[in-house]
Amino acid sequence: EIEAKYTKKMQALRDELDLRRKTEIHEVEERKNSQINELMKNHEKAFSDIKSYYNDITLKNLALISLLKDQIEEMKNREIHLEKEKADAQLQNKQLKESLQQAQELVAELQKKLVHYDKDKLALANTKARLKVTQKDLKDLQWEHEVLEQRFGKVQAERDELYEKFTKAINEVQQKTGFKNLLLERKLKGLLDVLEKKEVELSEVFAASNLEPGALSLVSQKLEDVLSSKNATIEDLQLRLARACK
Repeated sequence: EIEAKYTKKMQALRDELDLRRKTEIHEVEERKNSQINELMKNHEKAFSDIKSYYNDITLKNLALISLLKDQIEEMKNREIHLEKEKADAQLQNKQLKESLQQAQELVAELQKKLVHYDKDKLALANTKARLKVTQKDLKDLQWEHEVLEQRFGKVQAERDELYEKFTKAINEVQQKTGFKNLLLERKLKGLLDVLEKKEVELSEVFAASNLEPGALSLVSQKLEDVLSSKNATIEDLQLRLARACK
């Protein structure tokens, strides 16, 4: 009984100690996990700070590199501009040298001309005298030109008057010719009307006479001769009409 009692106590003590051990182990693990989480947070914060620091440094370096590139590009452009200004300056210097040389040559030429100034002055006086004579001749020519213009105007007026008379005469001739053409047309129309009437009358006579074939042939031949004569007259009148119209 004692052994069973102590065995039972030992088992209870073992269970209690086991429970305490598990509790302590659990507490230790919780503290360990808490410390690990805290360390991870601290490490993450430190890593974030380091990362931000290096990002700022990288951004600043990139900005500095971009600025330096812009400055280099600006310096290159400035160098190109300075080279162009240098070339322009050299060209301008060359042109100024040429202009100076031309000016020196002009001065030498003017000095030579200055030697002949008196001769040129005398020639100028003679030229002025000739100019006065020429101006007088010009005035005379202008007066003659005005006279000729007046004559031209008079001749032009006479021409216009003659042209007007000519137009009036043409109109009168056209009126007379038109009247003559009208008379010829009326005469031709009258002859054609008479011819038609004669043909109708002749047809009626032939129909009423009942002539023999020989007599009818003779009459027909005479009628054809008369018609030929009349046709010749008509053609002559038409020709005269055409000439009169022309």
